[in-house]
Amino acid sequence: MATEPGVNAGVAIYHALAAFQSGQVQAGIDELSAALRGFTDAGNVRQAALACARLGWAFETYVGNRTAARVWFRRAARLLRDEPDCLEQGWVAIAGAGCDVDDPSELRSKAELALDRARRFGDVNLEAKALADGGLACVQAGEVTEGMFMLDEAIALWCGPADDRDAAAMGVCSFFTACYYSAEFDRASHWVDDLRRVGLIGPAPGAGVLLTGHCAAVQATALIELGRWSEAESLLARSIAEFEACMPIPSWHPAIALADLRIRQGLLADAEALLVGKDANMQALLPVARLHLARGEVDLALATASRGLRMVGPDRLRGVELLALVAEAELAAARVGAARTACDELMDRARGLDVPRLRAQASRAQALLLAASGDLAEAISTMEQALDAVPSGLPVLRVELLLGLVRLHEQAGNRAAATVEAARATSVLAGLDVALPARDTVLLQRFARTAPPTGTTALLTRDGAVWSVSCDRVRVRLPATKGLRYLVELIRAPGVERHVLDLVDEVEGVAVDGPDRHRLGDAGELLDSAARRAYRHRVEELRTAVEEALADGADDRAAALQRQCDELVRQLASAFGLSGRSRTASSAAERARLNVTRSVRTAVARIGAELPAAGQMLDRRIRTGVYCAFEPAADDPVRWIVQS
Repeated sequence: MATEPGVNAGVAIYHALAAFQSGQVQAGIDELSAALRGFTDAGNVRQAALACARLGWAFETYVGNRTAARVWFRRAARLLRDEPDCLEQGWVAIAGAGCDVDDPSELRSKAELALDRARRFGDVNLEAKALADGGLACVQAGEVTEGMFMLDEAIALWCGPADDRDAAAMGVCSFFTACYYSAEFDRASHWVDDLRRVGLIGPAPGAGVLLTGHCAAVQATALIELGRWSEAESLLARSIAEFEACMPIPSWHPAIALADLRIRQGLLADAEALLVGKDANMQALLPVARLHLARGEVDLALATASRGLRMVGPDRLRGVELLALVAEAELAAARVGAARTACDELMDRARGLDVPRLRAQASRAQALLLAASGDLAEAISTMEQALDAVPSGLPVLRVELLLGLVRLHEQAGNRAAATVEAARATSVLAGLDVALPARDTVLLQRFARTAPPTGTTALLTRDGAVWSVSCDRVRVRLPATKGLRYLVELIRAPGVERHVLDLVDEVEGVAVDGPDRHRLGDAGELLDSAARRAYRHRVEELRTAVEEALADGADDRAAALQRQCDELVRQLASAFGLSGRSRTASSAAERARLNVTRSVRTAVARIGAELPAAGQMLDRRIRTGVYCAFEPAADDPVRWIVQS
């Protein structure tokens, strides 16, 4: 009878893995907990350690709770500390997904231990997983060629003799992560059919749909770099829908990739809705920092990027991107000395790195620093050198660098050179399916080779108690309705998203003694823009505190801080109507959305009745909803300007 608990535990492990494959996450965790108790009661230390490792994997992969995952991984390692060399030590060393180990030196050390145990004890599944994690560590350290060879070998084993599907799922995640950061998109495509043939990629719940989403994120990133944004968006939306149709948790990799696309498009509120709660993971951390910087929240961008740099240690690939963002943020805060420090470290990490996209980012950051230091000639030369080094297969990156050149020439007062570079950017854009944010669209309009025809500018001008609208020598006077005033606020700031409650407050004012619109309604407490900023700051502080507690081995304190952070994230998510919490018709935000939309569309219709061409264009470029914006395009026949 002494072995009975161990036997029962083995059955529980089987049921746990089956539960995860069918998308029943909590049931799988419960079964693993039962297995751990059984192995512990039987005195089977090695199997108890494997059960702990699997619990860590479950919390990491299916729950997204990295704090709990690390606690279980540590417990597993502690159980095996006094055991003689054994296969289980290898499995525990690389129990989690390699892409969730932030520091590549740590990942490499664990992978080497696992590879040693795999080859000594003859376990091909452990060997494949160790090769995948070791390959990813090499890629992150800048040894791209060697790392990708190791990853190829791992994938070949999973398409052949290796048959552990759970280990394979984590290893293939490492492969896709390496392809993503090193821009090895062709290599990822090369293996997709084989991975699909052996069932590692597919629509089934569990590992299959997770890997399908990760694969879609890598493919979409390639499409984004190629300027095929509509295709990328469709692929990601389809992947998100497939994932959430068979899994009880939000989509991960494709949602983060879509958020990154939204930031490029200037749709910042949409990006935040996709990223809420995901910023503990490294893949999401960089887009979150970019989002903060795009909003002008420089301190938050720096805090997030700095946390990322602490997490990744000597990682060269991710370090280059994070340091480039730090340098840009420091320049935005007019701290040239701090930007120079970031650039110096950035250039050290980028030196000899054979990843064109990252080399270009490093050169761009250096050019911006030179410009801020007053050396515009050298800044322009550096940006031109970066542009010359970009391969033709990265047209979106070429556009980004050309726009940088336009701005540098404008800063130098050389309008002719700025016009030439703007024309080059426009020429590249003509062959792409790309939606530039309003800031870039306005820049290209400013330096268009051909001046816009007379009469293509529409003016909104305040005239006492009314507004005048003029275009093509036609001028009409319209009463200053709420809808027209909302419209004016949006046109004043092209491309800037405004929450309807903030828009209402701006136009109507906030009653000192009246009720707070942001806290009315049945949809729960809504957060205004100031409150959302405060929440973001507090979440970032808690994320940093969790990392510090884990580094100190204070697991209980880390868990308590994680619970606080999770609660704040839930509250922030509710402000976006996320987490399955729909807004009711009586909520303040919903009422504001309906009223603002109706008022704005009425104002646009009145303008259209008097100025048909200008009104139709305006109707296409005004976006209404919980978040509203005026989003002009470079080829619009009418350019709207507010004069007041």
